[in-house]
Amino acid sequence: MHQDIELIQQKISAGSSFLPELTSEVGKVIVGQKYLVNRLLIGLLCNGHILIEGVPGLAKTLCVKTLSDCIRTKFQRIQFTPDLLPADLIGTMIYNPGKGEFTTKKGPIFANLILADEINRAPAKVQSALLEAMQERQVTIGENTFKLDEPFLVLATQNPIEQEGTYPLPEAQVDRFMLKLKVDYPAFDEEMEIQERMTSGEIPTAMPVIDPIVLFQARKLLNEIYVDRKVKEYIVNIVFASRKPADYGIEINDLISYGASPRATIYLNLAARANAFLNGRGYVTPEDVKTIGMDVLRHRVIISYEAEAEEMTSEDIVRKIFDSIEVP
Repeated sequence: MHQDIELIQQKISAGSSFLPELTSEVGKVIVGQKYLVNRLLIGLLCNGHILIEGVPGLAKTLCVKTLSDCIRTKFQRIQFTPDLLPADLIGTMIYNPGKGEFTTKKGPIFANLILADEINRAPAKVQSALLEAMQERQVTIGENTFKLDEPFLVLATQNPIEQEGTYPLPEAQVDRFMLKLKVDYPAFDEEMEIQERMTSGEIPTAMPVIDPIVLFQARKLLNEIYVDRKVKEYIVNIVFASRKPADYGIEINDLISYGASPRATIYLNLAARANAFLNGRGYVTPEDVKTIGMDVLRHRVIISYEAEAEEMTSEDIVRKIFDSIEVP
């Protein structure tokens, strides 16, 4: 077993050699935001869509755009607005009078990296059209179904739902996002650097440094990363504790309406592997699971009215679960 892990370790060391150059290139534009960049890389490695939440002006859009600039893929930014229609997103059939037939006009969804900017400003029909493409990785226009090219990744941003003119995403649709990230304000030193960099007259830009084939190879390596049975049991225990906390001696039954779905188990495993990969390891530790756990679970644990009355959030519940489950 030790020889197998050493062999995997060598493969990971070679396969992750592109990461320093990629993060360095992103760092030319983005100041700080290491958490956001790290999670975007995890989404790319796991082929999982990401929902990013934060108040305006925190470089959510710039970060996604910069990462796409570093990869030789087709990038498309879609600004979601209340008057957007599904056809504006996926495309439609257009009648050609000269030929007397309909032709297909593909929409902006036909790209590799999709930035769905302010997704919660669009009505339910548009959100559903995007989320269907995310789940099935295909789009139906008229009678024709089109497969979306790989890599296909949706990185959606949203402002907090307390703001006016927003349509909150239903829980069942939010569950399709692998990770939900919450972006906070930068530190003092970082904001000083942002001020210097963005007011100097020359706005920095990132250059493409890797091809999609590098991502595909890295994704294959993720499957080889070793996950011990005890770590797998740890993951399942965490998810089960969100459904039946009393079985684990956690007195939060009245605070949870719905626990995490089986997607949480899958994504905790995959994201933990990706975190190990980013740290150059060929094996997963419980710390990998804890590091990524909040981003996988915060939108999958639905709190009850009692929890809201006590001013508790799903994040508070997830922390209680992680604090209570024995680490292998």
